[in-house]
Amino acid sequence: MCTAFAMKQQDPDSREQACMLCRRAEADPDICGCKSAKKGLCAHTYCLFLASGLFPQESRNGFLTEDTRRAIQEAAQKRCFVCGETGAAITCQQKGCDRSFHLPCASEGECVTQFFGLYRSFCWEHRPEQAVQAAPEQNTTCIICLGLVEDKKSYHTMVCPACQHAWFHRTCIQKQAIHAGVCFRCLRCQSKDQFVMEMLTMGIRISKRQPSRESDQAFGLVYQRHIRCNASKCLCLGGREQAEEEGSWQMLLCSSCAAKGIHRRCSYLRNSATTWQCDCCAGLGPGASDKSELASIRTASQAASGLSHGSLVPESSRPSTITYPHGAIPQLPRA
Repeated sequence: MCTAFAMKQQDPDSREQACMLCRRAEADPDICGCKSAKKGLCAHTYCLFLASGLFPQESRNGFLTEDTRRAIQEAAQKRCFVCGETGAAITCQQKGCDRSFHLPCASEGECVTQFFGLYRSFCWEHRPEQAVQAAPEQNTTCIICLGLVEDKKSYHTMVCPACQHAWFHRTCIQKQAIHAGVCFRCLRCQSKDQFVMEMLTMGIRISKRQPSRESDQAFGLVYQRHIRCNASKCLCLGGREQAEEEGSWQMLLCSSCAAKGIHRRCSYLRNSATTWQCDCCAGLGPGASDKSELASIRTASQAASGLSHGSLVPESSRPSTITYPHGAIPQLPRA
């Protein structure tokens, strides 16, 4: 009778063992997940899910031991195109591409691994890319760490597909996705569904838990700043915190600092206007702005611990803002 390699059972000594798929004893838990050991096998959660030809058995709550051993043996014959070592269990899903790599090497090799649905993986040449027609202005900073981003979209520099004004580093948005969990959304325009689906497709792993306890306060302050009208006189009868997706009471966030917001009607902007700047960033207010406060909040959120290792459930469709090189369009599973 076949036995299953379950994900929930962990050997007390598994922390000292190396994953038999990626060959790492220590790896980033945000990417690789927790490490489990059973029946002489030790592997990270997502090294298993992303391994080529290895599929979980739902009825057995895990992976079949014989399938796991076979995946390990096959990986031992493949070299990672990033580090050159053997044990590369993940192979690009593009037909005809034989590039293989270790999960911890994915970022260095600019590969995309999708942590949902069929758990597809793509090398740097065939990975999906954001199709939004946007480019950062000069000296644009990451909305999370406030550090400068590149002058164009790239593997390491990403943009919100909804507002196309929130720019961020891949490493920063990955940390936020783990900490924020089910509250994960664009910090500037508050887009959730479109933003989350694009981030998933672009290889960002999102936790399905509530925000980590250590970052509750930090993230709570950030989110609060994005749902309040900061006009000197708010005209909305529902109050400063009422916001709609469009129309007079759509909340516009400062295109420079994202630390303040205003209702479209309260700003007296034309309906065609898509951006707004607060007085501080426009040079009309006092010299001291809220940027330093926002930076400290974000720094605190990045330093928070208690990361989750959960994965997000499959989505039903692929966002239209994603393009795949060479016409390779993988079909995502239906719900």
